[in-house]
Amino acid sequence: MFYYVLKYVLLGPLLRLVFRPRIEGLEHVPAEGPAIVAGNHLSFSDHFLMPAILKRRITFLAKKEYFTGPGIKGRLTATFFRSAGQIPVDRTGKEAGQAAIREGLGVLSKNELLGIYPEGTRSHDGRLYKGKVGVAVMALRAQVPVIPCAMIGTFEAQPPGKVIPNIHPVVIRFGKPLDFSRYAGMENEKAILRAITDEIMYAILSLSEQEYVDEYAAVVKAQTEAAGAAEKERRFPRLPLG
Repeated sequence: MFYYVLKYVLLGPLLRLVFRPRIEGLEHVPAEGPAIVAGNHLSFSDHFLMPAILKRRITFLAKKEYFTGPGIKGRLTATFFRSAGQIPVDRTGKEAGQAAIREGLGVLSKNELLGIYPEGTRSHDGRLYKGKVGVAVMALRAQVPVIPCAMIGTFEAQPPGKVIPNIHPVVIRFGKPLDFSRYAGMENEKAILRAITDEIMYAILSLSEQEYVDEYAAVVKAQTEAAGAAEKERRFPRLPLG
């Protein structure tokens, strides 16, 4: 119930006012039955904009940190995500990927829409990064289509670190469903999973027209942060104590 109150009464109208989203290709999202909507991830607001414009309910796999934040803000955030039907996923440790796949398959087994960001994290610079193969595993095991989706303008509207978004127009563009039934029974073949994931990422790229980086976003982000820390240390070296 709270999901629909958020969508139609509280949050949905506000999001439409602030972001003025233009929707393209909505006819590609099936009216019923299970499917995966795989999109790029540019902004925190992505989690709310797509559910706000879709006619069907969609469940996203969200990082566990959204549900475990400290203080009043953390509790409010956790309550909001749970009420909106989002599922917490631990992204650390060896079992993290398998746990996410199990949760995603559970959503699809109920004939629902599953939302996933194959990059695994938000883009820190607006570029599109290499996708992780979990989306391919779920598509093959559940035997469902994958609908590529591009969020355009959300990075400018709410870049990383910005709490209050800018008033900026946004385009949400859906592509034709991708059918991978030809690979049925091959979900344990690494080369096949990589090929499927790359096909999904290429479809997202064609919709978003972003610059593509053939590396994982988390790796590049860590390298960028390390380089920034090293540059800061070089410019402002720590003085010895005593």
